[in-house]
Amino acid sequence: MTLSSEEVRHDDSLRKEKASPLSVVSGFGRTLLSIDLRGAIVPVGALLMLEFFVRLGWVSPYVLPPPSDLYSTFLYLAEGPLWTNIAASSLRVFFGFVAGSLLAVIVGSIVGLWYSAERYLEPSFQALRAVPSLAWVPLLMIWFGIGETSKIVLIAKSAFFPVYLSLFSGIRNVDRKLVEVGEMYGQSLPTLVWRILIPASLPHLFTGLRYGLSLAWLSVVAAELLAASEGIGYMLSDGRELSRPDLVLIAIICLAVLGKISDSAFKLVEDRCLSWRDTYSTSIGGKAA
Repeated sequence: MTLSSEEVRHDDSLRKEKASPLSVVSGFGRTLLSIDLRGAIVPVGALLMLEFFVRLGWVSPYVLPPPSDLYSTFLYLAEGPLWTNIAASSLRVFFGFVAGSLLAVIVGSIVGLWYSAERYLEPSFQALRAVPSLAWVPLLMIWFGIGETSKIVLIAKSAFFPVYLSLFSGIRNVDRKLVEVGEMYGQSLPTLVWRILIPASLPHLFTGLRYGLSLAWLSVVAAELLAASEGIGYMLSDGRELSRPDLVLIAIICLAVLGKISDSAFKLVEDRCLSWRDTYSTSIGGKAA
């Protein structure tokens, strides 16, 4: 079957239109316009009110520096150690979160699939989960020193338990009828795990991963406050020792922004991996609120 010359020219024009820079820019503009900015109303409003109250003298600038001073401090730090500190904390969170999550997926799958493993391991894990992360810091320093290993182990421990519990709960809450249907068709255990148990438990797993990521950011601050020469936690400690609330607030804002960015990125991955779900959240996702 051959195409006429008009059809060929029409197809070429469509390809050029799709590949033109104008179409790319317009597509990017539509993406920007689709971003919901209502979540920025509260923090922006709080910053404006703080600036107003400090300028009127109702709040001491030593207690809460105005946002204009924070911006000046940020520009000063941006020319110096700010990006080094952010990179150091981000790398620690990344390696600790990946290590803790991978171990949690392996252990959670074993405990969730075999009841005998649950009887042996679950009581110990529940007891260890009750121990605060800060209680492990002295022991980790004795074992690994004050280097990077102790910090990464502490972060991995914090990320482990939310992922483990969520995956364990997800596997145990898989609809029994789905497993029975797979067994009726003679599916082996690896096939049941790959085609039924893992997809059905993914929503629980992603919830645990996002929660574990937030705990990883909390733990990196605790680790860096005690022993570190760089990182956001070190910025907090430095601001405390120098009695500079602007440094402390800049570090807190950096933590909030980094935590939000990482969580939003994980949410995009979750939505892409779980696009097959037919749930209440997906049914109202496209409706205006």
